Amino acid sequence: MAKITFQNLAHSYFKSEPAENWALKPIDLVLESGRPYALVGPSGCGKTTILNIISGIITPKQGKILFDNDDVTNLPVKKRNVAQVFQFPTIYKSMNVFDNLAFPLICRNMEKNKIKERVGEIAEQIGISNKLNRSAFKLGADEKQLVSLGRGLVRDDVTALLMDEPLTVIDPQLKFELRKKIKQIVEGKNITIIYVTHDQYEAMTFADELLVMSLGVLVQRGTPEQLFEVPATKYVGNFIGSPAMNFLKVEADNGKARFGNLVFDTNEKVHNDLREELEIGIRPEYVKVAKSADANTISATILERDNMGAYQVLNCKVDGGFIKMKVGMDEVSQGTSSINLLFPKEKLHLYHKGELIAN
Repeated sequence: MAKITFQNLAHSYFKSEPAENWALKPIDLVLESGRPYALVGPSGCGKTTILNIISGIITPKQGKILFDNDDVTNLPVKKRNVAQVFQFPTIYKSMNVFDNLAFPLICRNMEKNKIKERVGEIAEQIGISNKLNRSAFKLGADEKQLVSLGRGLVRDDVTALLMDEPLTVIDPQLKFELRKKIKQIVEGKNITIIYVTHDQYEAMTFADELLVMSLGVLVQRGTPEQLFEVPATKYVGNFIGSPAMNFLKVEADNGKARFGNLVFDTNEKVHNDLREELEIGIRPEYVKVAKSADANTISATILERDNMGAYQVLNCKVDGGFIKMKVGMDEVSQGTSSINLLFPKEKLHLYHKGELIAN
């Protein structure tokens, strides 16, 4: 159980690679003890590199990593006291399920009766109590990953629990329940958890705080609500949320954002010296059907509708761009082709060169 600190940490897998191409660009980061975090981003963004640096599988090319106040940058894996669960199941096929779960405890010379008690507790929590005597070789892929997860959770002395896309092979219907189970198991145990995934929903339903990565750079960290409501960059606006955030190119006009003949009020003040790559952004969830020609309204043509069961997504064309909005199934009738859209000021954000403008 430890606070994990990165100090000017960076890594490259090649000796003479230019710094701008490094797998992990210089990063300063503090992960507090006892909290669940999610590293989220597309393949190749640096998530697994961070995880492997924490575990000791990789020694960083630059900087330090601290557990609490102890420098562990060059400490080997076996001395870091971390548990790691990988994307694909890592189990001992020659053992049964009980022995797989018990192995980390046997290696630490725990008493047999305590091993039996702890294994039974974890097996019940993850739903495999009835499989303890089965050969691990005969398990299905999802069952093997459950055993792998259980082996990572069975220890109560770990500094951190690292999970690298651990639910990839799990049946989709089981994923949500399993994430809840993992959180319940570790809740109150003061274990620092770092969960790596490319799935935004997986990250948002598991972690208290998300760290969004892109090309080896940490672009934003925050709660799921913070990332959804106020994306710090266009990248985050596009990556978090489905459909992605809407963006329209605008021009500065006396502190407001001009879109063609329309002028929008935004959360952020528009400085007149911002002349290039200026855009407004709004989530599809917050675009409303305008009942009158109030401020921040724009006319649009409905191009197509995506029926999502409980709601529909309208794909609309405006003069100079495209907008998606989420509405109720009966909110906009099927025969409607023209519509007025309202962009509420409190939900409308301004971006310059892809980054949120600070007030």
